Amino acid sequence: MLKGNKVGLRARHEDDIPVLRAELYDDVVNASRAEGGPWRPITPGSKDPRLVVDDKEQGLVPFSVVELDGGTLIGTATLWGIDNHNRAAHIGLGLLPSSRGKGYGTDVVAALCHYGFIVRGLQRLQIETLSDNTAMLRSAERNGFVREGVMRSSAWVMGEFMDEVLLGLLAQDWKPGSKV
Repeated sequence: MLKGNKVGLRARHEDDIPVLRAELYDDVVNASRAEGGPWRPITPGSKDPRLVVDDKEQGLVPFSVVELDGGTLIGTATLWGIDNHNRAAHIGLGLLPSSRGKGYGTDVVAALCHYGFIVRGLQRLQIETLSDNTAMLRSAERNGFVREGVMRSSAWVMGEFMDEVLLGLLAQDWKPGSKV
């Protein structure tokens, strides 16, 4: 397990899946804001491709996020689009509604940076987020990410086009702050 100050990133457990599905992906608005495609319901009992881990997939590393104090599941974190040639990847996270606003996001981003830069030896990490996602923007910037641009009207979300902000962080600019 990777440990931050408040959270741990661990392997996805089978019993995490129903909680994450119910709390993050069955909510049409939340799922529409978090994903690049349209929301669609998943048949109960079926394998949800957003949550089931394929250990053979080299370009995607999904984690479950837990509180260090007690081990309660509070969300999901992902290193995705891993490009081993260019030594770059994207990071993303989703916190359960009851876990938002408590500083966990900043800690998750820090742990993902440690994983990307130290464990995987990457040179660049990148985040794309909706321009009104102030919590993610704040978590990224607290970890040293720099706003590199705005992708105008690049995301279709709940009936409207929205801007996305592109943030990047290079290994040499990263200042580790959490214990891992």
